[in-house]
Amino acid sequence: MTRLPVPGSLRLRFLLAICIWVVLGVSAIWFSAVGIFSAHVEQSYHEELEVHVRELARLAEFDEDGRIALTRPLSDPRYEVPLSGFYWQISADDRDPLRSRSMTRGSLDERVAHSPEILHTRDGGPTGPAITYGFTQAAPDGEEVHFVIATDQSELDRLIGGFTRDLTVWLAGLGSLLLATGLAIIGFGLHPLDRLAKATARLRRGEAAELEGQYPAEIGPLVSDLNAYVHQNAEMIARARVQAGNLAHSLRTPLAIITDEAERLAQEPNCSPAAAVLLEQGKAMEQQISYQLARARSSSGKPYAARTVRLPDVAVPIVRAMERLHPEKNFSLVLDNCDQVTLPIDAVDYSELLSILLDNAGKWARNEVELAFVRDSGGAVIARISDDGPGMTKEQLGDAFLLGSRFDTTKPGAGLGLAIAREIADAMGAELEILNGKTGLIATIIFRGEGETAIA
Repeated sequence: MTRLPVPGSLRLRFLLAICIWVVLGVSAIWFSAVGIFSAHVEQSYHEELEVHVRELARLAEFDEDGRIALTRPLSDPRYEVPLSGFYWQISADDRDPLRSRSMTRGSLDERVAHSPEILHTRDGGPTGPAITYGFTQAAPDGEEVHFVIATDQSELDRLIGGFTRDLTVWLAGLGSLLLATGLAIIGFGLHPLDRLAKATARLRRGEAAELEGQYPAEIGPLVSDLNAYVHQNAEMIARARVQAGNLAHSLRTPLAIITDEAERLAQEPNCSPAAAVLLEQGKAMEQQISYQLARARSSSGKPYAARTVRLPDVAVPIVRAMERLHPEKNFSLVLDNCDQVTLPIDAVDYSELLSILLDNAGKWARNEVELAFVRDSGGAVIARISDDGPGMTKEQLGDAFLLGSRFDTTKPGAGLGLAIAREIADAMGAELEILNGKTGLIATIIFRGEGETAIA
């Protein structure tokens, strides 16, 4: 199916170029053909009238009484039909003019016949403007006789008008056919770009690991370069995650030793102030290591690499893990018509995001934590984590995503969870919101996916 052109597209540019070329070409043919046909018809009429006026002179004779008569009718029968538009007239001084049977009214102006040479003009006739031919010829007694023959201009206009109408209809059909053919050629020529767009969409949705298919030589190198970039980007992310883990392990061991020594120094009265500084800075370093490690583990940029996640496949094991981590709390999972929904995001990132929010809810909930997946009318997939805990104040909600924010130091943690969750959500192109519900806190992850959400 040929796609319709849209503003700014190559299709529209090509179609406009074809339209301009077809309009110019068809117009040139129309004007040329009408001009050539008109000239040819006019020439034929003039030659025909010249022949007829000569024939009229050959057939004319004078009887014994000096009256003008024809030996026989003209060869064209239209001169015998009343008001047919074809007329002739023979006149001489002091004689009654002889007219064709077609001229039942009016007369022809004999002034065009004032020379032995055949002359013509456009003049008035019995039924309108007429093309008039005439010349003079001497009678046997030497008297000058005027021979005039005429054809209505409307006859010539009728022939030209009929040809023009037929030519216009034919060229309009030809122009439409050329435009349709041009549109088909555009669709055929740009079809590889349509396939490339579909392949790119599949790559973005995570349905393919690279741009699939064979492409023409003009865009083949571009596809190869893009595939190479996709593979290189995936390898860089994998290496970054491994290196981040290695870095974390290599830093945490010396940091743990420094922290242990600082705690021993804190027991010495002379060293306690310095130990307190070391412990404070060590804690800050631990927070930064955990935060940067979480950022490195999440894939950077928009989720347009070849990865997908099916909601139940991610949510079920996380909920089970949270039940073991917080055995005194009841965790429930609700899939509201979302049990077959897949999202074009990385499963590790989405799992970590859900784990942070569910773990945070498990710490603060009194008894119940619920993870619910729903889809709104716009097709967005929403993950809602709600608990029955105390919630937050307005000021706490405003500072919830700040690095190191802790509102209850009796609870375990370093104040990094929500900050890391926000980083991961932004990297995935999702929206993360936290607000107070009727019974506790509600964390909402909204993945709109720019229309890319798929149903498996």
